Amino acid sequence: MRPAGVPAHRATTAHLQALYPFVSGRGLGSRGVYLGRDLHGGPFCFDPWELYASGVLTNPNLVVAGQIGRGKSTFVKTFVWRQMLFGRRAWIVDPKGEYGRLATVAGVTPLRLAPGGPVRLNPLAVDRSHARAVDPSGQVDLVASVAGAGLGRSLTPTERTALDLAVRAAQARTPEPTLPDVVDAILDPDPGSAATVRTDVQGLAADGRNVGLELRRLVRGDLAGLFDGPTTAGVDLDAELVVLDLSALYDSPALGILMTCAVAWLQALLRRADGSKRLVVLDEAWAVLRDLGTARWLQASFKLARSYGVANVAVVHRLSDLRAAGPGGSEQRRLAEGLLADSETRVVFAQARSEVPVTRELLGLTVTEAELLARLPRGLALWKVGERSFVVEHVVGRDELDLVDTDQAMVGNR
Repeated sequence: MRPAGVPAHRATTAHLQALYPFVSGRGLGSRGVYLGRDLHGGPFCFDPWELYASGVLTNPNLVVAGQIGRGKSTFVKTFVWRQMLFGRRAWIVDPKGEYGRLATVAGVTPLRLAPGGPVRLNPLAVDRSHARAVDPSGQVDLVASVAGAGLGRSLTPTERTALDLAVRAAQARTPEPTLPDVVDAILDPDPGSAATVRTDVQGLAADGRNVGLELRRLVRGDLAGLFDGPTTAGVDLDAELVVLDLSALYDSPALGILMTCAVAWLQALLRRADGSKRLVVLDEAWAVLRDLGTARWLQASFKLARSYGVANVAVVHRLSDLRAAGPGGSEQRRLAEGLLADSETRVVFAQARSEVPVTRELLGLTVTEAELLARLPRGLALWKVGERSFVVEHVVGRDELDLVDTDQAMVGNR
């Protein structure tokens, strides 16, 4: 009760939510897929494209983090499924083979990539349906990232030049170059390419030899049969859902290289101006961030999201994985943490108490928000959408239980 003589104070909900986090804040509206219940409001709906169009967000990308068994995977699968019901499309890079059930329900077969397997993807491919070649500079960036990841360092200027000339020479010889074409052009350069940089064939071959030998691993080495030829005929790229299953190589140290090639193959297809809105889900995103070259490449692809009508979804167990990408102060760590700046929506499920300080620092959480993270039960997540915060209980419908493993389903929400 207000003490006698003390005047009443009036305030708007905008003022009150600053004093009491999660209380009195307006929701995001009803334009978007229903995800569950805002614990301090009503139904919670979300659509990155709608929020971008309305000015609530400046980019459509998401970062999703959470401990195993706390509902992170269930959320990603049901979010993709519900977006598909609204006419969106989705491409998923699946390192652990966890999206098979989602593919089955959607009526598609995952593309299982394995050395010597039946499916090949050409990361340097042109779009056959539109006969548009990929910009050579983009191809050079991709191949440089892959080679640098394998070598464990950035390419030197002479190596980068040799690679650039090889990619352009391969593209001049064929309308759809492959990695074997690039390897051949590096190890056996033509005189015309050498002349452009005032050297001879032997000198140019020596400049690019280490790069050529490392790329040879994807062509004739232990990783042959994945990205060493034209894309396998019959692969349906226009399906509502495309799942790239990399589980055969999940424990391989080359997983980051394979994920980079897979995402590059998908990104090349995004240059088609078909007006579709697509989710690109990159599970186990830490594997791509371990190398400086691939981290640079991934950041560039996140920045291009708005141009292609894409919402990238990077999935990690904990945000400290971003800091583990490189030593303190390194460009590699800055790039990894920069993904948060290029992902204005952050969905955080329960974190170990030891992870709370790092998560609070990276996301700029309040004390109240940070203390909440270690206590979140399964199925609840802290959402940071721009400058706004929500605690959301994600609801799984009975018809969606086939999309998720039974031990990952949010039992209390059935």
